[in-house]
Amino acid sequence: MAFLQDIGLKLILVAGLTAILIIGVFAYFNIQSLDASLQAEVERHANQLSETVKYSTRQDMLVNQRDRIHQVINEVGRQPSISRVRVLNKTGEIIYSSLEEEIGTTVDKKAESCYACHQADQPIERLPIADRTRVFQVHPDSSRMLGIINPIFNEKACWSAACHVHPEQQTVLGVLDVTLPLAEVDRTIQKSRMEMLIFAVIAFLAISVIIGYFVERWVDTPVKSLLKATQQVADGNLGYRIDIRRNDEIGKLARSFNNMTDKLSEARMQLFQSDKLASLGRLAAGVAHEINNPLTGVLTYSSFLMKRTQNQPEIQEDLKVIVRETLRSRDIVKSLLDFARQSIPKKNEADLHEIIDRAISVVHNQITLGHVTLVKNLDPVLPRLTLDANQIQQVFINLIVNGIDAMSGTGGTITIGTSVQKLSPVGMAQIKKATCPKRHSLIDGAVKIEGLPSARVKIRATGEEGFLYIDPLYGRHRDQTSWPIAAGQLRQVQCPECATSLIEQDVTCPLCGAPAYWMEIPTLGKWEACTRQGCDWQRWDSMDTGGLRDYAEITVSDTGSGIPADALPRIFEPFFSTKGQKGTGLGLSVIWGIIDNHNGTIKVESELNKGTTFRIRLPFEQPR
Repeated sequence: MAFLQDIGLKLILVAGLTAILIIGVFAYFNIQSLDASLQAEVERHANQLSETVKYSTRQDMLVNQRDRIHQVINEVGRQPSISRVRVLNKTGEIIYSSLEEEIGTTVDKKAESCYACHQADQPIERLPIADRTRVFQVHPDSSRMLGIINPIFNEKACWSAACHVHPEQQTVLGVLDVTLPLAEVDRTIQKSRMEMLIFAVIAFLAISVIIGYFVERWVDTPVKSLLKATQQVADGNLGYRIDIRRNDEIGKLARSFNNMTDKLSEARMQLFQSDKLASLGRLAAGVAHEINNPLTGVLTYSSFLMKRTQNQPEIQEDLKVIVRETLRSRDIVKSLLDFARQSIPKKNEADLHEIIDRAISVVHNQITLGHVTLVKNLDPVLPRLTLDANQIQQVFINLIVNGIDAMSGTGGTITIGTSVQKLSPVGMAQIKKATCPKRHSLIDGAVKIEGLPSARVKIRATGEEGFLYIDPLYGRHRDQTSWPIAAGQLRQVQCPECATSLIEQDVTCPLCGAPAYWMEIPTLGKWEACTRQGCDWQRWDSMDTGGLRDYAEITVSDTGSGIPADALPRIFEPFFSTKGQKGTGLGLSVIWGIIDNHNGTIKVESELNKGTTFRIRLPFEQPR
């Protein structure tokens, strides 16, 4: 049955049946105790009644007043709460009885519990009440009866009286037998059983309702939310999120699920980007093969024309531009292949201003047609840099063309500026490689922080285990954790591959005194940080000891339409474009790759309808 598959119903049934079992056991022992208590009370009452009758007839028995004894026994026996009263002699003959038809008859000693006083034909002098009582039914359908025997002992006044012939050695002369009905006791017990049954049913229903409410709220609804979320993910909706704000296991499971979908989404995006880059590589190879042939023809005929027009300087200059740009086109195709294959740039000393001028000359016609004014604010004493001139020229061409496109032919201004900046490594130096003591790589390309691959380590805090994604820019402190950690918590830090501890021995944070952990940056020494959540202390000796470093800062600003704020984090992603069908989405990703391979940084600032500024910083001294 399908409804029995519901986990909430199962929990309610289990809890209800458990409650019934506990209540049933409690009720059984409670009723048994009540039965025993009521029976004990009746026995005590019967014994008191027996003693009363015994002492009421004592004097009459001593003087042998049989009529008076009969009268007392009959009057007592006619009480509604008493079934019968009788006196038996030592042989079991009924001498007196409230039921006259029994007088003179002999009872079965075993049936009447007389054996308790006549074991092995030796009467016992004293018996406890429990051994002197019996519970029986006259007929199977009749109510229960309780009988109690009270021995009549041979007293001195009895064996010394002139009217009696009992010898002094005889201990028991006979017994007084009182029988009481237990109908009222049985009704009370039956009523208690019924009340207990009603209580059990009410308790079961109440417990089931209460448990059902909390199971529905705490278990069933969250589980259904998780089930719906898994179905959404199975359908491909990796952006689905579970909105469960709790700190118990269900809340942790929801956060883990959301984190899992984030990772799956990032992994899918990475796979998608890898597929696109692979396609780009195949496309670039085809383009190189198909375009190189016509480019070779253009280059050959241009060179031939240069020889034929040696006496025509104006044509010579145009042909030189054609030859130079044809060669550069071949280099661009090769650069596209290099980008797809993550090739290393060929660096040589070059004049950055000369590269900028060459880039401007290439796009001069586009600048003119777009009614754009180009302003240069160049530092006249800018030193030469070690870089790949062709790649850096491609960066400037792409940025200028983007600025022209942003102005949509309506005109505007593009400003290119250069300067020398002395900057601290804090916020500039990037962790591109990091390893644990056993040389396992800690760089995680799947999780990026502002477009840069993070460093990933395993952490334990507050009884939970997850990952810490470290901001790759030294000193920027935009780390991310796979679950929320309260500020001040200490974290155990390990390598995610081999679980080797990254905690340093005898090294503590100078700010808060907590233990420090470290990563090895190949060729650049040790990077250290604090294990306390929220503490921003970091140390990278190879960067700190170098002091301020010289950077060439290049800014390319336009007065175009600007970039929407929600698009800014993605503009360097391959194939992401804000130009719609007009753009390939490859230009800025190529730029980012080129600048990154030159150990530089590129940042963008933009405001809608006011313009955009790209800020590039290239180091003069290349890290080893």
